[in-house]
Amino acid sequence: MQASTAATVTARLDRLPASRHIWVLVVLLSLGGAFEFYDLFMTGYVSPGLIREGIFQAGTKGLFGLTDQAGFASITFAGLFVGTIGFGYVADRYGRRSIFTFSLLWYAAATLIMSAQNTVLWLDFWRFVAGIGIGVELVTIDTYVAELVPKAVRGRAFAINQAIQFAAVPIVAWLSFQLVPIDPFGIAGWRWVAALPAVAAIAVWFIRRAVPESPRWLAQHGRTAEADRVTAWIEARVAADIGAKLPPPGPPAPPERGRARLSEIFRPPYRRRTIMMIVFQFCQSIGFYGFGNWVPALLAAQGATVTKSLEYAYIVALASPTAPLLFVLFADRLERKWQICLAACGTACFGLLFTQASGPAALIGCGVAITVTNNLLSTSFHTYQAELFPTRVRARAVGFVYSFSRISTVFSSFMIAFFLQNFGTLGVFGFIGAAMLVVVVAIGGFGPRTRGLALEDISH
Repeated sequence: MQASTAATVTARLDRLPASRHIWVLVVLLSLGGAFEFYDLFMTGYVSPGLIREGIFQAGTKGLFGLTDQAGFASITFAGLFVGTIGFGYVADRYGRRSIFTFSLLWYAAATLIMSAQNTVLWLDFWRFVAGIGIGVELVTIDTYVAELVPKAVRGRAFAINQAIQFAAVPIVAWLSFQLVPIDPFGIAGWRWVAALPAVAAIAVWFIRRAVPESPRWLAQHGRTAEADRVTAWIEARVAADIGAKLPPPGPPAPPERGRARLSEIFRPPYRRRTIMMIVFQFCQSIGFYGFGNWVPALLAAQGATVTKSLEYAYIVALASPTAPLLFVLFADRLERKWQICLAACGTACFGLLFTQASGPAALIGCGVAITVTNNLLSTSFHTYQAELFPTRVRARAVGFVYSFSRISTVFSSFMIAFFLQNFGTLGVFGFIGAAMLVVVVAIGGFGPRTRGLALEDISH
């Protein structure tokens, strides 16, 4: 009965047209994720303020003889690693809705406490604690969105999701540009920037009231009456949106079989996908965060002053929320794996062009181009990794493979600092280009096709 009901719920959800209610659910979940993106990308933008206040030391006086910024970025991703690999399973066990709420409140509170610290030790400690919550939230949102939207619009849903979440990047860039160089009301500007995610504690309650639990998760856990009730609630609102009777559900997808254990992803048919995504995640983060977390520093290395680097970084960041809106045009038309490969090639090529740029227009132009291709990489792989594993282990599988991007960034933050100090931006983007080559080989050579398929069909 359970398998049959789960398959029926899937068929009912996947036949829904793209209506206002479907997009409202995506927007609400994405607004929750916007606070998380703000918190995540804040790392590079507040570092000049930490140096200005004397908490961070300029130059190579930090951990391992490298910069304090490298240590700050690394401890952030160490927390993300623990959150994704150690607690990714909680959304599979306790539900998408509850963990979405809890993890958001967790990292908002930890970041607020961090904003009041005055030493590197305690600053990094609370950054680590916040990173744990951010890691859990990233996994939960990807899983949540993938399970709520119909299969025909999954790519577009993630493009909208990324556009809203990335809107936080120009916000944190603009606030940093305005506040980091000054001390409003006698309080260092970076502290104001860091305290903003506390607003999430208010927003999350409104989001929680409007977004239901995943019917797929409910059905998979034997809560069939609740799954039916939530699915009927969504169907009623979609029918009201389109003003017509809904089309009949298609044939039920094959029922999921197996035990909800992480060890399952190391056995066929998932083992190959797991290895592929581990390699991919380890390398993609080098390109994505190697640029995103170091934009002001990379611009400064190309000759911009601290103030100008923050100004240019803000202009570059404006591309973050607008680029995914362009991806809506082809997100469900082009196979996901090829979107990932195209993005990786773009990041490598535009990165090398960045090393030859010097004037403001060239620096900003190359920075925008890298941001666009990095956003395409992010949008497509967030969709892709949530499609590759079955509902019963989706959150923990995504958390496990995603954790390798976190541990990669812990080490690559020091590597970026090393290459920047010793070889300049050419060394940084040579390192990034090599990582993007591995991404293309891994996904292009071994990735399955997922476009337009039910999640359950992909898992089989």
